[in-house]
Amino acid sequence: MSQPVVDMRSDTVTRPDQGMRQAMATAEVGDDVFGDDPTVNRLQAEVAALLGKEAALFVPSGTMGNQLALRAQTRHGDQILLEDGAHIYRYEAGGPAALSGLLVTCIPAPGGILTAGLVEAALNPDNVHCAPPALVCLENTHNRAGGRILPQENMAEIAALAHDAGMRVHLDGARLWHAHIATGAPLAALAGAADTVSVCFSKGLGAPVGSVLAGDARTMARAHRFRKMFGGGMRQVGILAAACLYALEHNLVRLEQDHKRARRLASEVDHPDLKVGHPVETNIVIFDVAGGRDHELLAHLEAAGVLGVGFGPGRVRLVPNLDTDDEGIGRAVAALNAFPRMT
Repeated sequence: MSQPVVDMRSDTVTRPDQGMRQAMATAEVGDDVFGDDPTVNRLQAEVAALLGKEAALFVPSGTMGNQLALRAQTRHGDQILLEDGAHIYRYEAGGPAALSGLLVTCIPAPGGILTAGLVEAALNPDNVHCAPPALVCLENTHNRAGGRILPQENMAEIAALAHDAGMRVHLDGARLWHAHIATGAPLAALAGAADTVSVCFSKGLGAPVGSVLAGDARTMARAHRFRKMFGGGMRQVGILAAACLYALEHNLVRLEQDHKRARRLASEVDHPDLKVGHPVETNIVIFDVAGGRDHELLAHLEAAGVLGVGFGPGRVRLVPNLDTDDEGIGRAVAALNAFPRMT
């Protein structure tokens, strides 16, 4: 009998357990477009409180949450600034330009970690020829940088700079849960300097779908209108919100297991052609593959029953998750160490 596949393509590949399915099946629901779904209302209130914000809005995806934050806080023709590897720029299908008419300025930063100095140097001048700077977007943890945690002092300094310039700050916190567990800092402290923050329940927490955007009440009211425009107004959404509430209660603290398994994965691979090019701070491990052989490595892993994803030329990402156990990490380590070496 063949062994089960160890799927570490992402922490989004998890499936709801029986407890989560039961919570969904028994959720009290209403029509959320009319604002009377009690379960989604409870989720929104709970997440707003956790993040230290006035209000929150349930959305089907992290991408929609981010794009609503941009649309609600900018005007067409504005400049937004973000790190060069940011999810909003790399993986959201050109949304800032297509949906909000924004000029995106990408800032290369060592290890994906922005500083106030880098942001200040990239701001457009107050000049009729230039797009006016309106919004700085940060990411914590930073996916493309290997799950790196944005230091709170960096965020505070960037936010102070932005606010002094009359700008706002959005935090893509799809994996803010991981920063919270890894640092012990309260979620409200991690999100405090941002005007808006998005969090995702299908990344690490095991929910099948769902994100929340939080911020001040006025901005959330504006985002609510754009959610309708973008097609995100759903009806008996409490079925989905129930999964998110279950995930918060049962799967948040256990993220440390994913972090521990990621550190093990990085430390036990001993191969001259595979290098971990970043500090492993949370649950993401990115291997730099000598000779640009990422496709060969992925095929080798798949043959051994281990799934990862290509993450740019010569890079492969593995993400321990809710469905990854210690045996699965051992199989992944063995497969990685058995990868044929360059001659």
